Amino acid sequence: MRSSLIADQPQKIEILYQLDLFLRNATLSQQGSFDKKCQMGFEEKFSAIRKGLLEFLVLKIVAVDKVYAADILKQLSATEFSTQEGTLYPLLSKMRREGLLDYAWKESEAGPPRKYYCLTAEGREQLAETEAYWKRIGDTVSRIGAARGRH
Repeated sequence: MRSSLIADQPQKIEILYQLDLFLRNATLSQQGSFDKKCQMGFEEKFSAIRKGLLEFLVLKIVAVDKVYAADILKQLSATEFSTQEGTLYPLLSKMRREGLLDYAWKESEAGPPRKYYCLTAEGREQLAETEAYWKRIGDTVSRIGAARGRH
């Protein structure tokens, strides 16, 4: 019964999610794990941003040259955007369905043929738009921070 009520009312889902976060944070505080609580809050706050930026970074990586999924994972592994195959492959499939990427099969000396991804014209357009938007966001953040420092 509880699940059917929640499914009918998205606001209740958000309230339950927020309550769950609150209770987890309260439990951590009671255990004296303030640093762990702050870290968990930080990770949760920025996970949506990181998730959104992952697509942008994949576009940037693929824009350089045709690339194999393992190479994308390798480039991301040295960053805070390190991810796993279970995240990357569905993202690549989604981006292909949206017309941002395409792929070609190439024979491999190390085993079976591999998919090498490349940007489509629409993908290049999306990358250019996202880069321009990212620059505007960065400029805004810098400007607001600089304005606050003057007062």
